[in-house]
Amino acid sequence: MVTIRLYDTSARQIRDFVPLTQGCVSIYLCGATVQAAPHIGHIRSGLNFDIMRRWFEYRGYDVTFIRNVTDIDDKIIKKSAEQGRPWWSIGYENERAFNDGYTALGCLAPTYEPRATGHITEMVEMMRGLIERGHAYEADGSVYFDVRSFPEYLSLSNQDIDDLRQPDEGVAGKRDPRDFAMWKASKPGEPDWETPWGRGRPGWHLECSAMAHKYLGSAFDIHGGGLDLIFPHHENEIAQAKAFGDEFARYWVHNAWVTMSGEKMSKSLGNSVLVSEMVKQWRPIVLRYYLGTPHYRSMIEYSEEALREAESAFARIEGFIQRVAEKAGGVVEPAAQVPLAFAEAMDDDLGVPQALAVVHTTVRQGNSALAADDKEAATARLAEVRAMLGVLGLDPLDAHWAGETDRGEDLHGAVDTLVRLVLEQREAARSRKDWATADAIRDQLTQSGLVIEDSPSGPRWTLGPR
Repeated sequence: MVTIRLYDTSARQIRDFVPLTQGCVSIYLCGATVQAAPHIGHIRSGLNFDIMRRWFEYRGYDVTFIRNVTDIDDKIIKKSAEQGRPWWSIGYENERAFNDGYTALGCLAPTYEPRATGHITEMVEMMRGLIERGHAYEADGSVYFDVRSFPEYLSLSNQDIDDLRQPDEGVAGKRDPRDFAMWKASKPGEPDWETPWGRGRPGWHLECSAMAHKYLGSAFDIHGGGLDLIFPHHENEIAQAKAFGDEFARYWVHNAWVTMSGEKMSKSLGNSVLVSEMVKQWRPIVLRYYLGTPHYRSMIEYSEEALREAESAFARIEGFIQRVAEKAGGVVEPAAQVPLAFAEAMDDDLGVPQALAVVHTTVRQGNSALAADDKEAATARLAEVRAMLGVLGLDPLDAHWAGETDRGEDLHGAVDTLVRLVLEQREAARSRKDWATADAIRDQLTQSGLVIEDSPSGPRWTLGPR
């Protein structure tokens, strides 16, 4: 197989990807913590790894993709108390909101999507093994990981343990303030489960170590997540899993954030943009283009201006697809292979910006072919464009996006009827050579935000940039 190269956080360099099993890729992605509905920063991670998965599949790999759900943690319990609702009700409602967001933006469903609360047995087994090996200890009903017992601790984030400061978590019994909780003793009014050390609930870090072991075994290829998870979450996952005896992840891949005014998009900062609201204002395929086309390791500074630029750029691609499809008189299937330059960009640490440049170059070549009335060349370029967009999950002719309209199906139908009535008046003016009236109608439509194109099959309208 062709070599794919990925930036490995643990190695701090781009490495050739060599799978554990020839022709197979195993990926674990830290998914949603479902204390609230997702903003576009949350969904970016799922979208970046969706593109990774699609590229591996294009390259012929059989992909197993695990994306977990953290359905119990401090934030969910706090929300439960604030809202007077059961913790599981809040978690399930927001889990559905996350899945709606992933689906809206065209993310493929994971192979498995385990919930933390469904894997208490696996967590107890891991804690028992770590206590037996001398890496963990029980204190007052809680279980802590002894970080000093694991010499590799902090190798991912490249920190010095003597400089590390971790919160005490408000629970007595820790041998070292830097030890982290794997299991938290039960408190009144909080959800809890029975263990050999008393009733309590899992710590966040233990959940992922146990679920990765359950679904991917003692060793797997890629562990993914946002940059903010490197410490403490991923460091603590590594410590638990490796001290338990697992090889764990062989590559660590982290995506950057979506920021607003230079700060990470966050509920706590009050600067989040909910996916459920964004898809009412913008077409989901445009949101995918906006979030998915920057390099996954590059920060995205959110602004409406940037979204409008993404909308305009994608409209140019769609316009080309529509014009060639009309000229071809039917559906043009995607090419069997993407252009070499596109593939080389994707193989090099998922270089989507460089790959997208190939898409736009191909669109320009196709438009030139259309201008020269070279139907064969235009059709060939469209086939290439569809193949490339398919890999990125951005092919507007794909079944997932079928029926998607510019501002909602109901509104589109009403506007289409009204615009066609006006266009008929324009055509009538043109037929009687009343060019002044025809141009005036066109200008009025343009001022209304519509773009009118004259095609062999008659005038066509689209919504212009905002």
